Amino acid sequence: MQTLDWIVLIGTLLTIVIYGTYQTRGSKNVQDYLKGGSNSKWWTIGLSVMATQASAITFLSTPGQAFHSGMGFVQFYFGLPIAMIVICMVFIPLYHRLKVYTAYEFLENRFDRKTRTLTAVLFLIQRGLAAGITIFAPAIILSAVLGWNLLLLNVIIGVLVIIYTVSGGTKAVNVTQKHQMVVIFTGMVIAFILILNQLPDDITFRKALDIAGASGKMEVLDFSFDLNNRYTVWSGLIGGTFLMLSYFGTDQSQVQRYLSGKSVKEMRLGLIFNGLLKVPMQFFILLVGVMVFVFYQFNEAPLNFNPTATDLVLNSQYAEDYKSLEAEQSKIFKDKQTIISAFTNNETPNAAKYISIANEANDDIRNEAKALIEKAGEAKGLKVESNDKDYVFIHFILNNLPKGLIGLLLAVILSAAMSSTASELNALASTTTIDLYKHRVSSKTDEEMVKASRGFTLLWGILAIGVACVANLAENLIQLVNIIGSIFYGNVLGIFLLAFFFKHIKANAVFVAALITQVLVIGLFFLDEFEVINLPFLWLNFVGCVIVMIIAFAFQALFKNTDLEF
Repeated sequence: MQTLDWIVLIGTLLTIVIYGTYQTRGSKNVQDYLKGGSNSKWWTIGLSVMATQASAITFLSTPGQAFHSGMGFVQFYFGLPIAMIVICMVFIPLYHRLKVYTAYEFLENRFDRKTRTLTAVLFLIQRGLAAGITIFAPAIILSAVLGWNLLLLNVIIGVLVIIYTVSGGTKAVNVTQKHQMVVIFTGMVIAFILILNQLPDDITFRKALDIAGASGKMEVLDFSFDLNNRYTVWSGLIGGTFLMLSYFGTDQSQVQRYLSGKSVKEMRLGLIFNGLLKVPMQFFILLVGVMVFVFYQFNEAPLNFNPTATDLVLNSQYAEDYKSLEAEQSKIFKDKQTIISAFTNNETPNAAKYISIANEANDDIRNEAKALIEKAGEAKGLKVESNDKDYVFIHFILNNLPKGLIGLLLAVILSAAMSSTASELNALASTTTIDLYKHRVSSKTDEEMVKASRGFTLLWGILAIGVACVANLAENLIQLVNIIGSIFYGNVLGIFLLAFFFKHIKANAVFVAALITQVLVIGLFFLDEFEVINLPFLWLNFVGCVIVMIIAFAFQALFKNTDLEF
């Protein structure tokens, strides 16, 4: 980090915070504060929806995911366009007609208050945890790579978001997210161009794709029904559709983005914009990761991209073993240069096969290195992240980009963290105010409700910072957020589908079914974690949705023939 990088980084972040606070100062009524005055245009809605989902985790983890596993992760998003169509046809007209502030208000109109409260609480639990992880994700990685204090980073990111979100509410989130997305898109495009420019002169983009393809990184579609493959066309279309329906249709952090729309038309256009652009955007981000992989075919990569993990093992009893692995990796790298040259010049018919074999050997060495890191951590009683997927892209940025652009790319990462965290805090506060607080106090004026909303925004911001400060890394951060969502989303989506399409199902049956389903889904998740069953987390959305609907039908039949009431 040079002086110019600091100027770009700090200048970008402060501009966003000051602009958001200034543009939305003086929000005095609930309509303005929680729904942004209901005058947002479709492009504001579309960019805000994208910015809410595209957290820092997206721009840190997704390139690393592609670096290690290739383009297949894009299948995760295949259900998104389908979900957008369903939400435009079913969810938006109902929400708009009822003039709700939160998605869960609709459930009280359809069922009763306890069902509304239950779904609101489920949202608050999962989104409260996710908000902490959204702050923690860039903080842990930047602290490891740059040596910055982790707790201080958590606090700085959280406080910056709290300032303008408390000040301006939904409108502040919307107006800042437009500019954050401009920063994000600009930064990623520049990074992609620079990666290509830093490849050898004779390696064109087409040849780079060929090299990636020879290593299995360009396998986008997997039509297998093997549950051991986490990302397939079917898990994306089925599990992904249910996850996206739940997220965009029932998660207040997204619902609040399009409820600020001027009309049903603007809301629909905003979501269709998101549906058309999101998959190509994710494809592009994954492609950036694949090009980083190609870059490291011509430039030696570290054995592990997490500098904290490397320092730990090199200062342990396993240091010599680790150095031996580094020597083996260096030898493979040198051998691979000859193979790649033969491949790109069409000199050897089986060169592609040899590239694949060389990279598999390199992966084996990296796995051995991870095992040594874990042993070193256990020996010293420390928890260290040996899986370095989330560190790949930031390592490339810091070691290969020119002055100024490092600051810009770091601003991209922190802007993404701020945009998604702002949406989450805004939604958490809205849900707490409208679904829990409002019904438990005497009649309040608009000004008092806005004051309460600001207070809850601040409270959730502090709690999110607290979660960030005690969080631990999972195998991959982007998976961790999706896992948390998958545990809760299927159940909540099932409740909404029962409300929309099955008018004979009543409140008591749904409430009991939802409680039982949540326990079952959590149980299924842990059974998969301990390898008792094989059920990838994406399928929990579908399974949870189906279970709650089946149990609700069963209990409705039971309640129909009894006098059982709560």
